Order: sequence, then structure tokens, then C-alpha cells
Amino acid sequence: MQGLPLVFENVAKAFRIKGQALPVIERLSLDCPSGSFTALLGPSGCGKSTLLRLALGLEDAEAGAVTVGDEQPRAARRTGRVGVAFQDAALLPWRTVESNILVPFEVLGSPPPSAERMRELIKLVGLTGFEKARPGELSGGMRQRVAIARSLATEPRLLLMDEPFGALDLILRRQMNLELQRIWSQSRPTTLLITHGVDEAVYLADRVVVLSQRPARIVADVTIPFERPRPADLHRAPEFHELCDEIGSYLDHSADGADS
Repeated sequence: MQGLPLVFENVAKAFRIKGQALPVIERLSLDCPSGSFTALLGPSGCGKSTLLRLALGLEDAEAGAVTVGDEQPRAARRTGRVGVAFQDAALLPWRTVESNILVPFEVLGSPPPSAERMRELIKLVGLTGFEKARPGELSGGMRQRVAIARSLATEPRLLLMDEPFGALDLILRRQMNLELQRIWSQSRPTTLLITHGVDEAVYLADRVVVLSQRPARIVADVTIPFERPRPADLHRAPEFHELCDEIGSYLDHSADGADS
């Protein structure tokens, strides 16, 4: 199943604070082709999460257009073809792993997956044996695995991720990066990842897009040359560090508020 292309075309967005317009995104265009993996980097508050909310149809652009395939974001989301994972796993504490994964089907009012599909999902995220566990019985990394399984449950063709591993320590985050690469390679949904980790962006993505200080504009769009699957020891390769340093310099430039 092919991923759905995600397109931001000349998008602008502002919020009103005490009656004053605060521009957050300024005439930004970004094309995420079918099956691609794009990582977004930028200073805190630059508009990264707003872009994700626009892609979900939770916010409306004031100018320009956002499309998911040939549909508006809200329409695509209501079909279950868009999956989302946030930094906070947001699991229901009284529900088991299995029943937390079922939440999207209940929200959409669609039939639940078969028992075989549930087994496949739980195996995919490495939680076999924990089907009946509740969130309080799981580690932070395991809770994020449940959140990822939930985001994949409806077989989405677009996956939106907002710092899904931001609350984890470095060792666990890298383990989860390996898992996410493996999971993503199974179906290759078009993916947009928001992260503050340059190494995470370079390891996971096909391209890394760096945004300026608010209002967000694209400062750099860097193609990642490493072949997949990417080994864990890629983090130690000189060429990996060189690319991280290059992207880090763009990030420093963006935080200064300078244009590219």
C-alpha cells in the first residue's frame, strides 16, 4: 500500500494573542512525496507542531493549502489513513495494551482489527507477552511502543510524529530509533517527524528540513545519503557526524533568525 503524499503549498498561519496577530508560518511550501520520510528541525516555538496540526486538520491555514493525497487533511484523518504519535504516549491508564491500541477504531466507529492483526501489531512493536499489561506496568519505552502500534493500527498511509521519543534518555531513544526504522520499513507510510535531535533526524529520515525562527521558513533541505537499513553503528561513522555538524550549523543559523 503506497503512502499518501503530503503537500504544504504557500502556507501561512498566525495566532492572535491579546488582539495582536502573531505570525507562526510564513508562505511555506513543502512537498513530502509518497513513501518518503521527512524530519523537521527548528528552534523551539518556530511552528513545527503547528505544521503537524495543519496536516492533521486540527488547524486551518490562513493562506495557501495543505493536502493529503487528493483530500483535505480532515477528510483523510476521518478515514483512518493518517496515524499520529506524540511525545506523550497518552495511553488510557485503566486499559490494557490491546485495548489502548483499539482506541482509533472506536473513535472512527470502524470495526476492530482481527485477532491475527492485533497479534501482528503487538509483535511488530516488540510487546508480545504484554497484551494484558496496563500502562503503569510498562516502562517509558514500552509505552511509546504502544503509542506507535496505536498510530499504525488503522494501516495509515501518512504517519505524523511529534517528538515521539523526546522524553526518553539517549540510550533508550536510540533503541527506539532502531525499532522505528524497522517498523517503518514494513509498510513505508509517508512520514513527517518533528524532532529536536539532529542525530535522530539524520538516522531516520530521507531528508531533513530545517526551519527558521518564527515565523517558520525553510532554511535548509538536506537529502540523507545513507542506504537502508541503517545499522546502529552508523552513529559512530565520520560521515554521519559530518552531516550532523552540517545540519547543526543550519540549525544555529536558523536560531539566529537569519535568512538562508
